Amino acid sequence: MSLRNRIKHVSRHPKVRAGLGKLTSSYIRWVKATSRWSTINAAGAEPAWRGEAPIIVAFWHNRLALMPYCWQSSEPFHMLISGHPDGQLIARAVGAFGIKTIAGSSTRGGGGAVRELVRKLKAGESIGITPDGPRGPVHVAQDGVIALARLSGAAILPAAVSVSNRIKAKTWDRLIVGLPFSRGAMVWGNPIVVPRDCDEATARALQQRLQDELNRVSAAADEAADARA
Repeated sequence: MSLRNRIKHVSRHPKVRAGLGKLTSSYIRWVKATSRWSTINAAGAEPAWRGEAPIIVAFWHNRLALMPYCWQSSEPFHMLISGHPDGQLIARAVGAFGIKTIAGSSTRGGGGAVRELVRKLKAGESIGITPDGPRGPVHVAQDGVIALARLSGAAILPAAVSVSNRIKAKTWDRLIVGLPFSRGAMVWGNPIVVPRDCDEATARALQQRLQDELNRVSAAADEAADARA
């Protein structure tokens, strides 16, 4: 076994994963505490923060490590995260912020995960999802989020978080990792409501609208934070 494979094997041990999860959550807290934050257009999220109406928070996969900063409420919030070991590391990290996770995918045979998400939404609990996850193509919205909104009746609220100082991991999505002492920005987009009787053509149009809105709020967040990379 090569050294790289040995490191990979050890890093997937449950106790090692638990330790890495705690370390990651501590790092996220440090970045949050040492940075200056602004929130733009949060009106669409405020009813969910007050527990009045659940929402589907949609964001690109490469901002997954930044999203714990966005949920400004003690109301229940669940994130759909891949059951892959790397995904479960992120699940442990965001769990420190009170965010619960559901393992699975909104596509690629993730019917069980979708049913669980619908149950959470109908119970009045909001969820977070990456329309281009878990494997891409990057910044291409798949149809799972539209189907979820149609089945649950909950509105989709596009969102993006950015920081001025950051690095991009060498992953398929170029995962953004925030650095301390940054300027941070959380930008919320315009809600997207999917009719229950939505036909295929309307679903495709809403899917494109979601993709365009996610690109818009991501660019707006980068501009507001004066992102440097």
